[in-house]
Amino acid sequence: MNIKTPWARRSLNRRNFLRSSAILTAASSLPLAALAQGRRVDNVGLQLYTLRNELSQDFEGTLEHVAKLGYKEMEFAGYYGRSASEVRSILDQNGMTSPAAHIQLQALRDDLEGEIERAAILGQKYIVVPILPGNQRTISEYQSTADYLNRAGEVCKRVGIKMGYHNHSFEFEETDGLIPYDILLDETDADLVDMELDLYWIRNAGVDPVSYFQNYPGRFSMLHVKDMDEFGRMADVGSGEINFAKIFSHADIAGFKHFFVEHDQPGNGLASVAVSIYTVRNIVF
Repeated sequence: MNIKTPWARRSLNRRNFLRSSAILTAASSLPLAALAQGRRVDNVGLQLYTLRNELSQDFEGTLEHVAKLGYKEMEFAGYYGRSASEVRSILDQNGMTSPAAHIQLQALRDDLEGEIERAAILGQKYIVVPILPGNQRTISEYQSTADYLNRAGEVCKRVGIKMGYHNHSFEFEETDGLIPYDILLDETDADLVDMELDLYWIRNAGVDPVSYFQNYPGRFSMLHVKDMDEFGRMADVGSGEINFAKIFSHADIAGFKHFFVEHDQPGNGLASVAVSIYTVRNIVF
């Protein structure tokens, strides 16, 4: 019979604990790719609406800061008085690109050619409509918007740019027996118009994004990577409940090309984007 004294049992437990701790410590130092086979986001992007306050105070310094954090792709929501050439120079100096920008629908209607010219100077591939005004959310207005996106997309296509549309939650609210987001997808040409899916807002609407990937393959070239906490509030990426690994795993069928971190109302913008890029870079899918 092998009876261990209480002291011996404590020593054994301590050795097991130390051994387990050593294993965990060693594992934590390994790249995640070594722990799980899969893919990760290569170039994490940032929707700069998140840092609108910081940019208004120090445009160049803010872009330099986020470049040092590791962000590679900038999606603009305003240029703060800088010309396209000036902005392009700042991006080049920091080793960044700008694949897309949010441009209000009325601004496009007023000067589509000018917006295309700016996008071309910046090297952008997408011009994204960020939101529809509250008085333009009837079924007929959604149909009219889809028609305009197609017509604008035809003009953009001549210089290798596509139109895009960014959702909130209201597009998923049934209106006159129809889902507005479905109208935008069904009535736009896939060769001319892509979708930028905002993961917070679709989840906030209670909709599973995977069903859209399956029903509309290849339409979602851009993602807004935003998290939601248990109370439905926007959160820094990684501090909420959205399963990004599951969503990202549908990249091939959905068509994901760009992953833009965003937080509409961060308490501290620079701290928020630092936490979020750490999370996104370590998601294995």
